[in-house]
Amino acid sequence: MSAFTGARARLGFGLIGPRRGRQTVPLDQLASLALPVGDDGVVIGVDARSRPAVLGVNRPTPYEVTLIGGLWTAQVLALRAAATGARIVVETGRGQAWTALAHAAGGGQPCVTLHDVGRVPPQGPSAGSPVVVVRDCGMRPPRGRVVSGPWQSVLTLLPYLSPVAPRLMEKSSLVGVQRVSPDEAAQIGRILNLPDAETQALSTLADGVTLWCSDRDRQFVMTQATDAETGLLGGARRMD
Repeated sequence: MSAFTGARARLGFGLIGPRRGRQTVPLDQLASLALPVGDDGVVIGVDARSRPAVLGVNRPTPYEVTLIGGLWTAQVLALRAAATGARIVVETGRGQAWTALAHAAGGGQPCVTLHDVGRVPPQGPSAGSPVVVVRDCGMRPPRGRVVSGPWQSVLTLLPYLSPVAPRLMEKSSLVGVQRVSPDEAAQIGRILNLPDAETQALSTLADGVTLWCSDRDRQFVMTQATDAETGLLGGARRMD
């Protein structure tokens, strides 16, 4: 073998392929290649500009969510979280309202489990098996035995603004608010420090619309059910 051939063998892997021009994009067009989703997680609906709104529930850090709204929205979120590979644990006093969803989710795999209030066992979450606990425990949910932690998020559903709501909202990383009465809207506006326009809008929101609030952002989101979700849960509704 010649020195030249040996050098070529050491520098490359196999034969040199045909030369092609480089694929380049001007800097001012780079944004056109971006995906419409800003994060990975559950697509919870679309924002005011019809862009996907994504909620990352599978996290390596504790994550608390409070939703003042309807069962329908909570169940859609549970179904979509299950589709991302999370195990869904439902703590509820109305198991009959969740039975059909638990049977339908996971294609026969037990990815949604139902438990009576106060009877949720330890789940052993991990990066490979994240858990979302949905607490559907009425107006005054007791303190949960299973709390948020690494790879285990907790979503607490409140049908209305209850006496325990301020405490839950203050400790939550994310708060969702659906249509409430004007008096409730005023109280929520004070707790979350909302602008007057957003506070007033809370009493007029359409079914399926949620104002999601974090420390740094607020966003109105419309949750639109798929055909399969509509067949299982019915149309969007605030009341149950």
